[in-house]
Amino acid sequence: MDLLLAHGFFLSSDAEEQRIMRPHPPLGLLYLSSHLRSRGVDVRVFDSTFQRLEDFDDCLRRTRPPVVGLAVNLMTKRNALRMIAAAKAAGAHVVVGGPEPPHYADEYLAAGADVVVIGEGEQTLEELLPILLAWKATTPPPDDLGNVAGIAFAGGRTGPRTLIPNLDAQPFPDRDAIGLDRYLTAWRGAHGFAPVSLITARGCPYTCAWCSRSVFGTTHRRRSPQNVADEVEEIVDRFRPDRLWYADDVFAIHRGWTLSYAAELQKRRVRMPFECISRAERIDDAVADALVELGCWRVWIGSESGSQRVLDAMQRRVAVDQVAAASARLRRRGIQVGMFIMLGYDGERDEDLRATVDHLKRTAPDIFLTTVSYPIKGTPYHDAVSHRLTAAKPWNERTDRDFVIHGRPARRYYEFARRWMTGEVARHQHWQHGRYAPAVRAASSALIGRVGMKLTQGVL
Repeated sequence: MDLLLAHGFFLSSDAEEQRIMRPHPPLGLLYLSSHLRSRGVDVRVFDSTFQRLEDFDDCLRRTRPPVVGLAVNLMTKRNALRMIAAAKAAGAHVVVGGPEPPHYADEYLAAGADVVVIGEGEQTLEELLPILLAWKATTPPPDDLGNVAGIAFAGGRTGPRTLIPNLDAQPFPDRDAIGLDRYLTAWRGAHGFAPVSLITARGCPYTCAWCSRSVFGTTHRRRSPQNVADEVEEIVDRFRPDRLWYADDVFAIHRGWTLSYAAELQKRRVRMPFECISRAERIDDAVADALVELGCWRVWIGSESGSQRVLDAMQRRVAVDQVAAASARLRRRGIQVGMFIMLGYDGERDEDLRATVDHLKRTAPDIFLTTVSYPIKGTPYHDAVSHRLTAAKPWNERTDRDFVIHGRPARRYYEFARRWMTGEVARHQHWQHGRYAPAVRAASSALIGRVGMKLTQGVL
């Protein structure tokens, strides 16, 4: 073996993910695997999702990989740090990449990583591997590392790497490298159906101030409709999923592409139910009709807030009325609407929360999920609040819950706000449909949330 790829998400240690049971394969690693295999590299994937940290230790002892590559994000960091230490103890060189390491390169290098990949990893790893395989563990970092674009190492940081221009030239994700059946079984057991995920593009050209772009940058590169259709046919033929999950940052971002893709799948007589994430202003009548043709059963919209003032502060480049119009357009065609709502964005006031509740009542999404905003290093949002930002825990122990923004209420306030919001919207919906007993229960829950907000509204 030349390289062992792994990630730090372990379902067994995440109670919330066990509850919702919506695991997805690590597409990023599977793209790395297929790219490197096509170049003759002996690469294997340790898919941690259904395993334990101890299983990673066992894998290292059995396979003795000379190089270990780890995909890391904020939520998997603590596990990844333990995996870095284990890989180093086993004598491996360690490469880390993903959305968080580029902004904490010094910390990851101090924790034992030999190289931090900045941006897309396929071509970077292809160039790195020969150098790492020739590097003796007891010697200093080789000078050749300085010739590899898009990395940080103990000797410094190189310039940015050019993003892959032609995504059609990339092989499909190496789904054979993992036990995909385990994902399908988990989904069917929890939800009665099983999806397979894929992406049709990389990157997002929008300017949302809180969103990290450390892997794909600010560009948007699309695969051709024909190339994506080829992958869908392969997925359907080989894995027999019940549905698809288009994991793009923004699916249907380009009107012409979406219409062409719908025509391509219709020509091939392929129609698979799917979910996706999109933006309200991208969904006109023609796009909504194309989504119906493609088999879309739910679109998730990043509504984030019902306050235009907050949306503008986020640099969302969308109007509240556009979200309402897109939601109505989709629901008229029988497509469910899911919404993401972000609480606690800097400067949000009580009237903004009320506007969000009114927005949810008016648009009536089939489901909405809430999160509390947190500043990701490298984003404009982080830059704007960094002078008021402290961490409740050391870097190596932090998650999104461990940031404190002085000047806004504590997290407990937003837990009550979430209860008020969900209760009040549910009360409204139940009452509209004549379900009076559930409406009373929802109103009671909303009242508890509102009282809790009053008691915890003092800012830090």
